[in-house]
Amino acid sequence: MKKNLANIITLSRIFLVFVVAALLFYNNSKFYYIALIVTAVLMWFDGLDGFVARKFNISSRLGALLDIMGDRIVENVFWIVFCALGWINVSIPIIVLTRGIITDSLRTLAFEKGYTAFGKTTMMQGKIAKFIVASNFCRFTYAVCKAVAFFFLIAGHIPARYQNQEIILQIGIVCAIVSVIYCVLRGIPVVIESKRFFE
Repeated sequence: MKKNLANIITLSRIFLVFVVAALLFYNNSKFYYIALIVTAVLMWFDGLDGFVARKFNISSRLGALLDIMGDRIVENVFWIVFCALGWINVSIPIIVLTRGIITDSLRTLAFEKGYTAFGKTTMMQGKIAKFIVASNFCRFTYAVCKAVAFFFLIAGHIPARYQNQEIILQIGIVCAIVSVIYCVLRGIPVVIESKRFFE
């Protein structure tokens, strides 16, 4: 059980994001508050799976692959649902999906050659590329920015009006824009560094 604990946490995030998606399509304050709580849990799980893997020394290539897959599904579901609800511009999910397809395709090639996205065998070789893509600081900052965007966009659209709701919504929108910029910037080094796999 311990051996698969990190992977179970990762996979539970995928399940939970679909729960949030279902709740958001009901224009109901109670469901939106539940969606906020579940969103907080699944964002916490984003860091918990890696922590558990390191704590019990159960890191694996499968775990790294599932972590990236989980990240992609979670962020894409949120952006697509927000777009379907009319909360964000369609350009956001288009940019994020396109970037994800490009980088994941290149990472698949690197994976076949024994590299991973992060960790000791990261495909990133340059210092700047390692910092932007694989450093704990940049990964954490990106994750927090997305989490704040997701949480505040939901909080800003709760059907029942409350004080400071418009400010919360604006914070969510700003964090969404920053997340997309960060997403693109973190994808550029993957494209640049992957050229050696084609030589």
